[in-house]
Amino acid sequence: MLALVTLVILGPLGGISASFMNFSVGFFVGGQVLAGLLGSVVTFPYGPEGKHGGNYIQSMAGSTASMCAMGVLVQAMVWLGLPQPPAWQLFAYFLCIGMFGAGLGMLYTPLVVDRMQLAFPSGFAVANILRALTDKDLLKRSIAKLGGGTVVGYAVGVASLRYAAVAATGISASTFGAGLIVGLRIALPALVVALIGHEIQPTLVAHHWLAPGDPYRKIGFIIGLGGILGAAILDISSILIQAARTLREKRPAAADAPDWKRVNRLRLLLWIFFWAAGVLVMGHALLHQPLAYLAAALALSVLFVLVNGISLGISDWNPISSAFVITVILFAALGLHDAGTALMCAAVLLIACSQGGDMQQDRSTGWRLGTNRVIQFRFQMIGVALGAALAIVLAKVFLAAYPILKVDQFVHHGMPGMEHWQSAMTYKFVGALRGITTSQPHLIQALKLGIGLGLAIEVLRKSLKRVPGYRAFASEGLGGRVADFLIDAVFLPSPYASAFGSFVELPAVMWWTAGGAISSFYAGLEARHRASGTTDDLPSDMSSSSLVGGGLIAGDSLAALSMGVIGLLSTLSAGH
Repeated sequence: MLALVTLVILGPLGGISASFMNFSVGFFVGGQVLAGLLGSVVTFPYGPEGKHGGNYIQSMAGSTASMCAMGVLVQAMVWLGLPQPPAWQLFAYFLCIGMFGAGLGMLYTPLVVDRMQLAFPSGFAVANILRALTDKDLLKRSIAKLGGGTVVGYAVGVASLRYAAVAATGISASTFGAGLIVGLRIALPALVVALIGHEIQPTLVAHHWLAPGDPYRKIGFIIGLGGILGAAILDISSILIQAARTLREKRPAAADAPDWKRVNRLRLLLWIFFWAAGVLVMGHALLHQPLAYLAAALALSVLFVLVNGISLGISDWNPISSAFVITVILFAALGLHDAGTALMCAAVLLIACSQGGDMQQDRSTGWRLGTNRVIQFRFQMIGVALGAALAIVLAKVFLAAYPILKVDQFVHHGMPGMEHWQSAMTYKFVGALRGITTSQPHLIQALKLGIGLGLAIEVLRKSLKRVPGYRAFASEGLGGRVADFLIDAVFLPSPYASAFGSFVELPAVMWWTAGGAISSFYAGLEARHRASGTTDDLPSDMSSSSLVGGGLIAGDSLAALSMGVIGLLSTLSAGH
């Protein structure tokens, strides 16, 4: 019954929402929050245990929505004038990549969810929504905050999609809401990096890393993603060293994990290898792409699904387009100069990172709810299959309904209607693919710079935190706590958190930081109320900030859905 509801209703609705946002503004709000909100209506009669059914629904519908957003690949083919493969061939290719990426996300779950315990703001929001909307007692105590956030998020989302003046402010209810969930210690580093980027913009122009008038993020996203790579190199190396030490010391096995956490790793590895082979077969035999570049894309996916998952877990931002562009840059450095081959092979990174991030985010929701991971994985796989088909269908529907989406914005600037259909993700893809025929060594230099900075900062951070004297200083007194905050948020911020300031425009970062500042301020007030015994006794991880933030994300998702459905239906009914 849950699968049927998602297949017929929630999955397609989430797909329309994600497609609409990607074609219009160039990014999309994950379908998990929307599906969690709507799915709870179905599972509400089951009481508190209905949260698991709601979690299965949101996992499946979220995967469908993320796959549907990949329709921008079809739009990129149109802009570049490339021949489109038959729909069934694209479906088979997308399906194999999605299954492969989801398997990688599941493989990394013990690291990013169980061990690192990253926030995954949208996953946190979904968990709170499912608990509140399936438990009558929690619902009574949280409905005002959750419902109020949803109403405001919907109003802001609709206004930003309909009115250019509102959109120009960079306001995003989901970004502000995510800031409310993570707090200022995580949100402020992004603002620090964004401001630094703004200040050094003239220097980058002077060194020909940017053209006059280009925003910092045009090169900053490469440095930021390199920073995450550098920090991940240290963390992964540390984990491997600990694992080797454990094997040498022959420590006794740890206690068995609870039933809901258990996953057969051998079967999971076989799953990953099977679908990786499928990508090679479908990509080479059906789409005639070189095996070497397909294999390189799969290898890069193994790294970037982890890196992007960490970014998503901290900032609620999965830089899938950045992974795509960096892959194109690396292919160009290896001697590839064919835009069509680069597009189809880099699509492996785009889809795998999207589905892998979804998998990790959904597991973070399940971790908070105690949901069976294997069953959740099965529902998600159904969503991937549905989304692979809908991605192609919805892409063709949107391109037919809105002919402006077929117009190459690199060649035709400022045509009427383009202000409502920016297609920023497609614009970034096509720009990178067109640049593959020219030498751009500064992009590789930017990536190396980011990796070096990320590695150096993470080494300094971890070294400082391990000094006993510093730990004592940071835990005692107001001065120590302030100094520790400034080191974490300003002077030596985590590359995982600060990279967000390189991915988006400065106004969006300011809204993100504002949410974090309000959250941290309100958390202090709640702590005082808790000490005086005047709180409403909600669970410790269902703070007011997280409930309002989750509502804002949900409202933004509902706004995208309503605008997408209304616009698409009105255009189709008019016969355009």
